[in-house]
Amino acid sequence: AMSGMQAIALVKNVDANELTRITSVASDMMERIYFNRRNAVSYNGIDTKSVTNCSGISSTAQPQAKGDCLLWQSVVVGTQLENVQGLVSVDLTPIEPTVLGQRKVTVTITWLGSMNSGSTTKRPRFLTLNRVIAPE
Repeated sequence: AMSGMQAIALVKNVDANELTRITSVASDMMERIYFNRRNAVSYNGIDTKSVTNCSGISSTAQPQAKGDCLLWQSVVVGTQLENVQGLVSVDLTPIEPTVLGQRKVTVTITWLGSMNSGSTTKRPRFLTLNRVIAPE
């Protein structure tokens, strides 16, 4: 029984470690978008696995969004999780009442998570954060 409990505890510990790293990265990106909320639409379509990911963001018109995109690419890869990918989606149509300019922002990170610390078996995992952002 103790051996079985130890195996379960180890699996949960690995899960918690991965989820902590991913949550930190996703919440940082959401905060960066919130800080630049007037230009939240500039973040729409960020995909950390795309080679041309940040090239669509103008470094003159949106230097902050471009910098955030480049930083986020390296931070997502820096989690050292297998097959990790970060995606940002910003609704292009404002939420009602449209005069407030509120938009729904979604940050999703997917990866292949370990079953336990020594296992080669992986399972698909994801974390999604949603937030409504209004330009002041």
